[in-house]
Amino acid sequence: MDWKLLESEYIYRVEPWLTLRRDKCETPNGTIVDPYFVLEYPDWVNAVAVTEEGKVILVKQYRHAIGRTLIEIPGGVMDKTDTDPEFAMRRELLEETGHVFDKVYSLGAVSHNPSTSTNLTHMFLAVGGKKVQEQQLDENEEIELLLTDVEEVERMLKENRFVQSLHVSCIFYALQRYRQLSTGQ
Repeated sequence: MDWKLLESEYIYRVEPWLTLRRDKCETPNGTIVDPYFVLEYPDWVNAVAVTEEGKVILVKQYRHAIGRTLIEIPGGVMDKTDTDPEFAMRRELLEETGHVFDKVYSLGAVSHNPSTSTNLTHMFLAVGGKKVQEQQLDENEEIELLLTDVEEVERMLKENRFVQSLHVSCIFYALQRYRQLSTGQ
């Protein structure tokens, strides 16, 4: 079922934020698909972060594309200097929350739109968080931290209060893993 890439041309590039590519492809039955537009992004990371006191760290920030302030989980873009997704996640957690975490568990990766975008979002559960510094935010970031109970996060998920779909996926997997860890399974 895989397509054969015949040609590829970059239309627009502002790395790492947006790269648009035009491909010409051939399907297994010989159909030529031209143009096929692809958005290239670096991989992203996000995590459900739980402090050593058992509080989940949520972040509240404005999202300009939809014009709303949202409650989300910590996360961000993988930098070229990040050695792997866990390293990137630990860096993002420290920058956005000021916390370091005893354990970080990988929950797999998801794609926000595999038909048009190249990147994955690597999901994590981070536990045992201790505050070691103040936030170190980018100049365009304003992030308010919210500490809440796991049960409140579950309620918010059930009430559809998380808008960011990649965060919803992570929260779903993280709550399952957190329950397993809590019950010793």
